[in-house]
Amino acid sequence: MDNGIINNLNNPLTQLKNSSILNEALLKSAQQNNTTEEKETLTLAIVGVGLIGGSFALSLRDKQIVSKVIGVANSEKSAQRALELGIVDEVLPLEAAVKAADIIYVAIPVDATIPVIQNILNILSSKQILIDAGSTKNALCLAVSNHPKRNRFVATHPMWGTEYSGPDAAVKNGFTGRSCVICEKERSDPDALRLVENLYTTLGMHITYMQPYNHDIHAAYVSHISHITSFALANTVLEKELEDDTIFTLAGGGFESTVRLAKSSADMWIPIFEQNKENVLDVLNEHITQLRKFKSCFEKENWQYLRELIENANGIKRILK
Repeated sequence: MDNGIINNLNNPLTQLKNSSILNEALLKSAQQNNTTEEKETLTLAIVGVGLIGGSFALSLRDKQIVSKVIGVANSEKSAQRALELGIVDEVLPLEAAVKAADIIYVAIPVDATIPVIQNILNILSSKQILIDAGSTKNALCLAVSNHPKRNRFVATHPMWGTEYSGPDAAVKNGFTGRSCVICEKERSDPDALRLVENLYTTLGMHITYMQPYNHDIHAAYVSHISHITSFALANTVLEKELEDDTIFTLAGGGFESTVRLAKSSADMWIPIFEQNKENVLDVLNEHITQLRKFKSCFEKENWQYLRELIENANGIKRILK
């Protein structure tokens, strides 16, 4: 590691020294930064070797926070590709991977996350830390609420992603400048919480704290509706394309950025919509109401009201610079 980074007492890695998981590992690494001795760091297990899990592993390895990454994959193809790309050093079954790791990071579709988290908690030691990266939180937190090892689990949602999936989608610096939500921080042991906070901060993320129910409401508005809108617009254009195959030739950057999310995986998003159904329905009803207002403007040629709707929408500039 760079001497200037190691010697900066405000650096998140320095703050990790109070974690029981790290105990001497990162401290020795810092103390030995002027030597050629091999540095001790952490072993990370990623359950799910795709976009989020793979990016988390690559980023931590790039920061020299983890020295070994063990992957748990749902297919031989994904496992082999993760090995080829250097995302993981080896691939093991779930139980073996958990037992060999200091930190276990679960980044799989949310319908599979609940049983996997429960199974991991059953074999987790009091010195290990379990993290999830799912896009919904309420169902998961309720499911593990009474587990005796709930205190070793930190529920997180790094608010970043792309329309791509699988190991080839993983990148080193995807989390930089993004927000990460931590839910029910009071339910996690202080050392586990502190480690997770510092891991994400070291990757350049801003930490926000929410209760699971509130997280799912906000996620419906800022993330889930965006995907539904993109899926719907893509289907609209695909129907039109049957009549006019020049439409994609004419499509510009605005169209591409709006429908980009329509390339996202149904395997990932259907479970999200299912778990967050009520909140998604609320925001979808409001979205449909807004679309009807725009439709009415055209039907009635009410261009002044259309201007008001657009200028009101421009107010998003106050939030998104």
